[in-house]
Amino acid sequence: MQASHGRAQAWAWALALIGVVVALDQIAKQIALSSIDRASPIELPLGFQLSNVRNKGIAFGLFAGGKAALLALTLGAIALLLVYFTFNSARPGLWAAVGLVTGGALGNLADRVRAGAVPDFIDPPLWPAFNIADVAIVAGVALLVLVLMVPVRKHEGAP
Repeated sequence: MQASHGRAQAWAWALALIGVVVALDQIAKQIALSSIDRASPIELPLGFQLSNVRNKGIAFGLFAGGKAALLALTLGAIALLLVYFTFNSARPGLWAAVGLVTGGALGNLADRVRAGAVPDFIDPPLWPAFNIADVAIVAGVALLVLVLMVPVRKHEGAP
């Protein structure tokens, strides 16, 4: 009973984090779209800008011409991650990695389906522009790597 309760709690936390990431991402994108002119980025310190650009691909504009392929790739990656989580949801910290990656992927997927492109607005020097969903995906993947590097501890009394 204890293990199923822990798994249910992990799913609840993951789903809550997915919702928070999608909401924050979509709100930030709408603010950026409505307040930043595409032709006039807002200058910030250290060479950063707030820009209003569209990315029709994934990271660095890859696969920009393949909307169906991007949709399949995104949905496939989410499905694989959720299947892995289903069988490993008791693993400490995995819920956070799954919540961040899935929330970010769903946030960008919503834009891709709705508008055919993903709005990016955080524009650092010498790096392509990105958004909140991209930050969540990168942080989630980094956390996933860390979580997977920690060996799973067997319960006392287990073989």
